[in-house]
Amino acid sequence: MGEPGPGSPRSDCTLDAKGLDCPLPILKTKVALSRMNAGEVLHVAATDPHSVIDFKAFCARTRHELVHHEERGDLFEFWLRNAGRT
Repeated sequence: MGEPGPGSPRSDCTLDAKGLDCPLPILKTKVALSRMNAGEVLHVAATDPHSVIDFKAFCARTRHELVHHEERGDLFEFWLRNAGRT
C-alpha cells in the first residue's frame, strides 16, 4: 500500500480502499471501525478523489475523529480515531 508520510500518525489497523468508488470506502470504514476498540486509529488508503469530502462529512456526522489526512498524487490517506459506538 505504500508507507505513510513521515509526519503521519501511528495506526492500529489499516484498510485498503484503493480502486473503490463512493460509497464503498465509507461503508468499509464503518465496518472496520465497528470491529475496533474506542480510541484506536484506523488508517484508510483510497483513490477516489471524492473521498476527502466523504470522510470529512462522515466524521462530522459521527463521533469518530479525522486525526489526519494526506494527499499524495492519486492516493488519499485518512487516519480516524474510533469513538466507540456511535
